[in-house]
Amino acid sequence: MHERRRTNEDVRTRTPEASAGAGSAFQRLLGLMAELRDPVRGCPWTRAQTFETIVPYTIEEVYEVVDAIRAGDMEALCDELGDLLLQVIYHARMAEEAGAFGVAEVIDALQDKLVRRHPHVFADDAAVDSEAVMRNWERIKAAEKAPAAGGMGVLEGVLRSGPALVRARKLQDAVSRTTQAEAASTAEPAAEAQRSLERLHPVAPEPAAARRAIGDAMFALVRLSRTSGVDAEAALDDANARFQERVSQLEQVLHRDRKTLRDASPEQYESVWSSR
Repeated sequence: MHERRRTNEDVRTRTPEASAGAGSAFQRLLGLMAELRDPVRGCPWTRAQTFETIVPYTIEEVYEVVDAIRAGDMEALCDELGDLLLQVIYHARMAEEAGAFGVAEVIDALQDKLVRRHPHVFADDAAVDSEAVMRNWERIKAAEKAPAAGGMGVLEGVLRSGPALVRARKLQDAVSRTTQAEAASTAEPAAEAQRSLERLHPVAPEPAAARRAIGDAMFALVRLSRTSGVDAEAALDDANARFQERVSQLEQVLHRDRKTLRDASPEQYESVWSSR
């Protein structure tokens, strides 16, 4: 006999002991945001913000969370997660003021989604490993986003904003999952990237042509990263870190001679662009 699986309502009412104090803290946070947005006594800057003006801060807070994680700094991570939570509360408060929805609807929708997309935990579906979980997740997600009648293109649900490298990966993943016909070899995307770059070699192309060729090459490199099992965003982030380290090392060398980067020799300058 199967153990009764938890329903959406079970999940909503179940409060882990470790989070027993979260409810009152969360209510206090909601009250603080309401005071900050109060039309009479609130903060003038906070009151003046809209969804659009807050977007840059929301994006910035996500990256600051990532920085804290990569630095392994738990104290900073705690602080940055608070800043990110503030963004959620901020947007929910503005939506509530507009009569659209409130934070309770946000939480309920999230809990419903978590239950719906984990039938191997909250229902009787089986998922033997992480790959099976991801296949189920994508299948359920696609069904959720499909219109009631008619079809939907495989790319219509892909993120429309955010880092271009991430979007390229998601677009390619969506097509690859649908067709299951992508070659395992990395030779084709590597050659595709090379062909795109070669269009820049004979003569300096006009700006639009250069932009297209470079964009095609970068898109092909994202495909190459996928077929190589490499995250393109992480790979570029690693390259950024190596570049920063090389510049810092050169500056230290120059500083000992009381020079700056402006005084670097052509050979020294070129060394910071080396991939070695």
